[in-house]
Amino acid sequence: QVQLVESGGALVQAGGSLRLSCAASGIVFSINAMGWYRQAPGKQRELVATLPSGGSTVYADSVKGRFTISRDNAKNTVYLQMNSLKPEDTAVYYCNAQLTTSRWLKATTYWGQGTQVTVSS
Repeated sequence: QVQLVESGGALVQAGGSLRLSCAASGIVFSINAMGWYRQAPGKQRELVATLPSGGSTVYADSVKGRFTISRDNAKNTVYLQMNSLKPEDTAVYYCNAQLTTSRWLKATTYWGQGTQVTVSS
């Protein structure tokens, strides 16, 4: 069983910074991609950033230049460094991973439980 455990969400003032972490635990054979999504109250979940293995990073236009996604493959962990935070960044942030637990199985998508980020004006 694979679990994604997130941490780092908090209340921060506008202009501040936060760093989110997400570690994949359990039996992980390979990771195709890891990323972050967010969902604000009354809105649909949206992509924030994704980092495919061996591929190019993708960012939402709204966070380009402010957020940076990175991975530590040895720890099966993805990070999201968020700078110059704005009130509109307030949301629950969810970790996402597409991974396989065996060389004979196709990749499956997993989600973390979410971590709250609140940016005050």
